[in-house]
Amino acid sequence: MSIPLISRLPPLPAVRDLLNLYRLQAVKQLSQNFLLDPKLTNKLVSAAGKITDGYVCEVGPGAGSLTRIILSRNVRQLIVVEKDKRFQPPLEMLAEASDDRMSVIWGDVLSHNLRNSFPQESSCDWNDVTPNIHIIGNLPFNIATPLIIKWLCSISERSDAWAHGRVRLTLTFQKEVAERMVAPIGTSERCRLSVMVQHLCHVQHKFTIPGRAFVPKPNVDVGVVHFTPLIVPKIKAPFSLVEKVARNTFSFRQKYCRRGLEMLFPASMRAEQVQTLLRLADVDGTLRPFELSIEEFDRLCQAYSVILEKFPSLARYNSRSTDGIDDILFAEQL
Repeated sequence: MSIPLISRLPPLPAVRDLLNLYRLQAVKQLSQNFLLDPKLTNKLVSAAGKITDGYVCEVGPGAGSLTRIILSRNVRQLIVVEKDKRFQPPLEMLAEASDDRMSVIWGDVLSHNLRNSFPQESSCDWNDVTPNIHIIGNLPFNIATPLIIKWLCSISERSDAWAHGRVRLTLTFQKEVAERMVAPIGTSERCRLSVMVQHLCHVQHKFTIPGRAFVPKPNVDVGVVHFTPLIVPKIKAPFSLVEKVARNTFSFRQKYCRRGLEMLFPASMRAEQVQTLLRLADVDGTLRPFELSIEEFDRLCQAYSVILEKFPSLARYNSRSTDGIDDILFAEQL
């Protein structure tokens, strides 16, 4: 049953006035930057697509500038997750004005599971259309990348919010991070994050917000990025294995890819096993990491899985936490 459409919220004080009233200033340690321009907040919410009569989770609402726009789009339910309790007065004001459509969760989104935030009837089968469930947020810079990595892992496992289907996200990142996420093969921006995002999602850098639009003004511009999980991931391997292969490959991004791939193995077996890896994957070891396609990363992950079947202990091997002596001892256990 649909809720009655509500065209607008009751008259409320301007967000800027609420910030002054409650003496709410951005906290540098929390990487807070307020976006107050209504044209830009409208544009950011519009980048999420049609959210009318849908279910939305907003991350880091602060004083509620984006929150007001989301509510004005006639959503069925809005949940906001906020860590900073200084914003309790303006958020409670919005919740009271929302006709019971908005609720506030006080806590750290990095440790919060969104599975129970949406009703079961809002779910869609993974192979079906995307559900009318959206995650939207003007993210603090200090949590943006760790949070999207956490959520990419959840997308791969179909857990957390993605137990309800292919839930879409519209989030802000530093412009250079946004550019890395969408970076095509062969570009200087292509990195581990490019591979992790693109193999799991259709990703779009929607637009850039100039730093001067934020209060206080950050030293960088901000990219708005939209993610739609793919029905079938492009790399058919567990998230942790894909991340390990991509991380090692890009650890020497200007050298041949074989140099980074060597770090998947202890020194005593490195030369032989990297040759086996490249042969099984049918990948040219003289390509640079940023020249590798998603399909080539898929073959590398499949080949590495074959090697792990023969040497299961390699799954625990991490070259960064192993010195030369431990390297030899680890190899002896294989």
